[in-house]
Amino acid sequence: MQWTRGEYRVTTDIETFDFDVIHHYLSEVAYWSPGVSRETVERAARHSLAFGLFEGARQIGFARVITDTATFAYLADVFVLPEHQGAGLGNWMVECVMAHPDLQGLRRMMLVTSDAHGLYARFGFRASAHPERIMEKIAKA
Repeated sequence: MQWTRGEYRVTTDIETFDFDVIHHYLSEVAYWSPGVSRETVERAARHSLAFGLFEGARQIGFARVITDTATFAYLADVFVLPEHQGAGLGNWMVECVMAHPDLQGLRRMMLVTSDAHGLYARFGFRASAHPERIMEKIAKA
């Protein structure tokens, strides 16, 4: 799938993704995945519904959704390169993600963020109504 806005486009065509850009951001800039290997980044993207944000041919953003396409989805690794932030591109990319046909009619969609609550609230995300039900297992470093 593809969406366009002027010189920008969001696509799910993973063969066009620049994994050097994605890996650099996720391993060097993102607070949630410092040091993640390129192999892990690419494997995770290829086993997810992945979205690339491009300015012309240059990748400037990324998001991925882990989903069964029937009942549940988890939005992860959303970013826009710093030099392109502030122009509404992150909002537009999430809008494209939320419009994807495979993500319609799900019972639940989740995400974790420490700094973008306002962005996601625009799309109906909110704090869990039952945080006492949520559990996690974190790998030891």
